[in-house]
Amino acid sequence: MSRKKISTTVYITPEQDARLKALHGRTKVPVAEYIRQGIDLVLDKYRDQLPGQVDLRLGSR
Repeated sequence: MSRKKISTTVYITPEQDARLKALHGRTKVPVAEYIRQGIDLVLDKYRDQLPGQVDLRLGSR
């Protein structure tokens, strides 16, 4: 299922660009998809820092 995407500009290093393009060359997965996956990983890692997030596991020890 494809969701609407918002265009944005992201600056990456030449090394990141080269590695992402090499990965794309092997997998044929678009570079943008890898960038979206990376964003999801960061958002998951810092989910406790996001406003409105409640960890329901606090009560179960």
